[in-house]
Amino acid sequence: MIRILIADDHDILRAGLRHILADSPDIVVGGEATNGIEAVSMLRKEHWDTLVLDLTMPGRNGIELIKQVRSEFPRLPILILSMHKEDIYAVRALKAGAAGYLCKDNAEAFLAEAIRKVHAGGLFINRSVAERLTMDILQGRHAELPHNRLTDREHQIFLLIVQGMGVSEIGRHLNLSVKTVSTHKASIQAKMDLANTAELVRYAVENHLVEGATPHPG
Repeated sequence: MIRILIADDHDILRAGLRHILADSPDIVVGGEATNGIEAVSMLRKEHWDTLVLDLTMPGRNGIELIKQVRSEFPRLPILILSMHKEDIYAVRALKAGAAGYLCKDNAEAFLAEAIRKVHAGGLFINRSVAERLTMDILQGRHAELPHNRLTDREHQIFLLIVQGMGVSEIGRHLNLSVKTVSTHKASIQAKMDLANTAELVRYAVENHLVEGATPHPG
């Protein structure tokens, strides 16, 4: 029996995952957490076979949370379940210590398979991510791209900006002050040598980091 902990801040999503896994007798949802702090607390109190983690819960950066969990529980497989396209966050999540990355849009079809694979010690990513990782390695492209100069927090904020969020909305979403978000935004633009939000959006679209992005004022 694979006993999993689901960490996601959306009640409906957690209910949906329980429903998806109801037909998998070898997997049991042993607990649920609504944020990173709660997830770590539950991990410390009980034994778990796999952590299913939402990458973009409010508060602590999901990449930082992966690193913390890997540090404290090095043998615990982490499956990332995210609303973001696999190739946007997958590389950073895997480098931080995740064993798999699954887009929420594909959860119904692949969730049980992904849990079984990472629990068995395997790596779960889709073909497009595997191909992109291979090409980056062969061509040496990954480190050269401007958005790969960003820290994990900056990368998270960059994606929210190009998806149309303003600094105030990002601050509320991540529990950060407007000043902190603005500082990160300035750092992002400096590292990527881009002057404003419109140029960030254009870069994201040209590099297939987002779909249908729309510039946001400010």
